[in-house]
Amino acid sequence: MGTAPRGTFTGDEAVELAVVERGGFAESRHLGSAIVLGRDGAVVRALGNPRALIFPRSSMKPFQAIAVMGAGVPLDGPGAVLATASHGGTPAHLSVVRGLLAQAQLPETGLQCPRDWPLDPHAREDLIRAGETKQRLFMNCSGKHAAMLLACVANGWPTDTYLDPQHPLQVRIRETVERLTGEKVAATAVDGCGAPVYAMSLEALARGIQRIATASDGSPFALYRNAAILKSAVLADGWAIDGPGRANTVVIDRLGVFAKLGAEGVMVMAAADGTTVALKVLDGSLRAASIVALRLLVDAGAVTAADVDALTPELDLAVLGGGAPVGSITASYPA
Repeated sequence: MGTAPRGTFTGDEAVELAVVERGGFAESRHLGSAIVLGRDGAVVRALGNPRALIFPRSSMKPFQAIAVMGAGVPLDGPGAVLATASHGGTPAHLSVVRGLLAQAQLPETGLQCPRDWPLDPHAREDLIRAGETKQRLFMNCSGKHAAMLLACVANGWPTDTYLDPQHPLQVRIRETVERLTGEKVAATAVDGCGAPVYAMSLEALARGIQRIATASDGSPFALYRNAAILKSAVLADGWAIDGPGRANTVVIDRLGVFAKLGAEGVMVMAAADGTTVALKVLDGSLRAASIVALRLLVDAGAVTAADVDALTPELDLAVLGGGAPVGSITASYPA
């Protein structure tokens, strides 16, 4: 056997974060790590190994969007949100992405994300019935890519190599990641959409998200003014970051909590008072990530248990048997 690749924390370092129960029987368990930062930035809870490196995947998109804004692109409103979105591909989402491309005066073929179907099932079914095929525009990261292209055009940078880690835009993104997280990038890989993704600890990820969530539009630093614009846009137009009935949108709209998922079981949430959670489910599943993050915010006193209980039925946590609920997915981390 060859040498195991460098990677994130192991099962021995993780703790149980959630349990999947069917008919009173614990059928599956999700292990992972998590960190909670109090409103003052102090670590108030650490589960597993939040100092281990992870790839934040799409939870890194807020940093990328802020880097685009810092490159001279005045994003706001739904346009800013689509730049940080893992969108459902509804007609409303696609309209905003097309608008970003129009600002750049570039065709949809300029996007270099993979061709895909929308995540929203209704949007996907409508397109299939209309005889459409997979398109780059439909891919959940197309807003981020359109914003990146807009930054390239605004600065006279090449648009055909905008995903190269050495491209001026990607260098700016890396610098922005390091400034917001306070941690040097430890490793670089290619994300699912083709853009560079940077390894960081959960603690660094949480600190970066907290800085965005608590940023002021009156800051003397453009980085934080742009962060404040992004935060306000996300909270005002939660539909744009995910989609109708989808977890991040539900949490944003119902609780006023800044939320952003990432592939392979990553979730970040920041409450109105600045309390911030970052977690990774070790097996890569996202099905329990929202409820675990929300319960950690409840424990920290940042949101109420009653409010979380009220929206829990909207998070697709029911375990079905014969089409009827026979169990549920619940948070089960150590006290």
